[in-house]
Order: sequence, then C-alpha cells, then structure tokens
Amino acid sequence: MPQSSHDRAAELHSLAAHAHAAAATAHGKGDHLTAHELSKQAYEHSLNVYKLAEELGTKAARSSKAKDGMPELRADLNPSYQIAD
Repeated sequence: MPQSSHDRAAELHSLAAHAHAAAATAHGKGDHLTAHELSKQAYEHSLNVYKLAEELGTKAARSSKAKDGMPELRADLNPSYQIAD
C-alpha cells in the first residue's frame, strides 16, 4: 500500500530527531566528525520535511480554491483582542 505524504512527513521528522539524538551522543563521546555527519543528516531530513509540508500546503490551497473559490479567513484565527477607540 502506498505511503501517504503525511505519513512520509512524520517518518522524516522521526528520522531527523533520531539523527539529532545520535549526533548529540557522538558529540558527548568526543566523536565530533561523526556528530557533524549526523547533524548534516538531520538537517537534510528536516529540509525534506519542510519541502514536503510546503508541497502539501500548496496542494491543499489549490484544492480548497477549486472547491469553494477563494477561501475566507477563519474568524477563530483572528486575535481575540479589541482595539480601544
């Protein structure tokens, strides 16, 4: 069964977190070269998650526009304060 984009994003987040933890452990043991390589891996996973999330957001926006026309701003996203006159 194909993996959904959301599942893939969650997997990449987990991979990035694991690489960060492994890098911290390697750094704590004085293995700075390995720590650096693991940090680069974590960065790449994080960057891939960002790109995937951006793509998902773009697709969702296009889908919303196609279904309903231009989406309206949700009232519950507006700040709850009032400006005094």
